[in-house]
Amino acid sequence: MKILSVVGARPQFVKLAPVARALAGRCEHVIVHTGQHYDPAMSDVFFDDLAIPQPSHQLEVGSATHGAQTGRMLERIEAVCSAERPDAVLVYGDTNSTLAGALAAVKLHIPTVHLEAGLRSFARTMPEEINRVATDHTVDRCLAPTAAAMAHLEREGLGERSRLVGDVMTDVLFAVRDAVAGTAPRLPAEIGTDPYVVATFHRPTNTDDPERLTAVLDGLASVGRRVLLLAHPRLRASAARHRLLLDRPGVVVADPVSYPELVRTVRDSVGVVTDSGGLQKEAFLLQRPTVTVRSETEWVETVDLGWNTLVGDDPTTIGAAFDDLTTPITGATPYGDGHSARLVADEVLEVAGAVR
Repeated sequence: MKILSVVGARPQFVKLAPVARALAGRCEHVIVHTGQHYDPAMSDVFFDDLAIPQPSHQLEVGSATHGAQTGRMLERIEAVCSAERPDAVLVYGDTNSTLAGALAAVKLHIPTVHLEAGLRSFARTMPEEINRVATDHTVDRCLAPTAAAMAHLEREGLGERSRLVGDVMTDVLFAVRDAVAGTAPRLPAEIGTDPYVVATFHRPTNTDDPERLTAVLDGLASVGRRVLLLAHPRLRASAARHRLLLDRPGVVVADPVSYPELVRTVRDSVGVVTDSGGLQKEAFLLQRPTVTVRSETEWVETVDLGWNTLVGDDPTTIGAAFDDLTTPITGATPYGDGHSARLVADEVLEVAGAVR
């Protein structure tokens, strides 16, 4: 059997790693990289550090408006699918690459599976929310990472074609956490031996408007600890466009790091400030408190368990919110036990085999 995976952004590369290992030896696995993330620090390094097979197809779509980018992806993925004729297509997460991959495959009548289905922020202003909902209602099988995601799919009438498999990012995190145990992160000299907080921002709601971005940066300066800001290319470009300095008192600006280095860096921190969905969850799994600079989160379990709080309405309160987190001891494992990729591979191969 031939399975085709469509990826294009950092979180998808991380999810791909354990799935590729779980599919190895069981099928021909063709990897398509759309080029949505094309900066080597946000793309190539993940294939190297996570030992992911190199993509068979590099579509090199690059940046564009949502419509233009998705349209280019749709056209190029359709051509790949027509040439490869896979038995099933697997799409990951909630990006434009996800939606384009699902639409291209389904319109060619290729069975299609969505990994990380059922997540909902209920914020239709987020392009990711549109991508999630449209993909879930397009594909042949939805693979939910959490019980809450499964409940969303059931409420939307998708229960019969949905399965709860757990979160493959937990598989990756636990494997990398164990691999880097006992090794120290490579921190900028300005951090020294002080306790520090890791910060990342990339969403348009936090980066595109200069007043909002200023409020976020002021909030970082209010944390009262050293802040290591791993500056996403979108953040740097937006700050330059609005003539804003990312450096604030107590804030140390650095480039994004590899995934193993991120795990080391978060592990040794005292907490995280972010608007990333994946990093909220990774911080929880590493038992680090998180302040999320959004008004909603797909990973509601991190909030319910007291390890995450939302400050979307007023990012200047980041420091106070961080101090107020209770982080109670918990043995809850809402994201699985680190063995989800095998279940994902089983489901994808079942869908592929059903039409042979």
